[in-house]
Amino acid sequence: MLWTVLLALLVLLLLQTQLCVCLRVLRVAGYSSPSSSPSRNATKQRLPGAIIIGVRKGGTRALLEMLNLHPDVEVAKAEVHYFNVEEHYRRGLAWYRAQMPFTLPGQVTVEKTPGYFASPQVPQRVWEMNPAVRLLLIVRDPAERLVSDYTQVLHNRVTRHKPYKSLEELLLHQGHIDPAYKALQRSLYHQHLDRWLDVFPREQVHVVDGEALIRDPFPELRRAERFLDLLPRITPSNFYFNTTKGFYCLLSAGGHDKCLDESKGRPHAPLSSRAFKKLCRYFKEPNRLFFEMVGRFFSWC
Repeated sequence: MLWTVLLALLVLLLLQTQLCVCLRVLRVAGYSSPSSSPSRNATKQRLPGAIIIGVRKGGTRALLEMLNLHPDVEVAKAEVHYFNVEEHYRRGLAWYRAQMPFTLPGQVTVEKTPGYFASPQVPQRVWEMNPAVRLLLIVRDPAERLVSDYTQVLHNRVTRHKPYKSLEELLLHQGHIDPAYKALQRSLYHQHLDRWLDVFPREQVHVVDGEALIRDPFPELRRAERFLDLLPRITPSNFYFNTTKGFYCLLSAGGHDKCLDESKGRPHAPLSSRAFKKLCRYFKEPNRLFFEMVGRFFSWC
C-alpha cells in the first residue's frame, strides 16, 4: 500500500515538472496568458497612421514597398478602397481595421489606395477616421501619367479580348483635347489636392516626386521617413539597380531582394508627338497651379 502511494506521488511530481516546462516554453513563444503578461497581446490590427492617397499610375506601389523596408512600418498588402467604394465604407471602421496588418505599439500602419486622391467624398471621410493621419501623395508628369493610365486599361481590355479605342481617339475631339476624358481629369492634380486642403492642413500632406523615386530612391525615402517621424533606418544599401528591368530593386536587411512586378515599366501605348505636345500645352496652367500649392517645382513636359 505504501509503495503504491509513493509511486503515485512520484508520478504527480513528474507531471508537475513537465507542466512547468511546457508553460515556460509557451511563455517564451509568446503564448503567455493575459494575467502573466502586462502588455497582454501588444500585436494587433490598427487603423493606419499614414495613407498613400495617390496618384494612380504615379508610383504608389513602389513607394509602399520601399517604405516597408523600414522596421517600424507595416503595410496593408492590397488596396483596400474603403473610403471610395460605398459597399466597403458601409461595413464600417471595424471592417477597415481588419484589412490592416498586425503591428506593435510604435509601428506605423500604412495603407495605399490611389483611387482616394480623385474621389470627392474621400477627404472628409479620412478626416473623420483620424484628423491627424499623415497623407502621402506621389506624383509624376501628368501627361506621362495619363498615357500610363490608358496603357493599363488597354492591357486589361486586351487580356479579356475586349475592343478598346486608341488613346488618340479618346483624348482628342475634333482635333482638340477632350476635357471629359477621365484619365485626363485624374491628371489635374491641383483640382483634387484643393479638396484635400479644404479638410487637412498642408503640413499633413507630403508630396513625393515619382520620377525621382524611380531614378534615385534614397533621397525621397529619407524625406518620407522624416515626414512620418521615423528614425532613419532605410539606407542606400537597400537598393540596387537591375540592368535587365531598367529600374531599382529592393534589398531588405535580411538579404531578401524584391523587384516590382512585370506590369511596372510596361511600354506605353502609342501616341503621336503632335497629340502629346497638345497634351503638354493643356497641362501647363494646371501644373503651374499645382506647383504653387505644394511650393515645389517639377520638370514636367
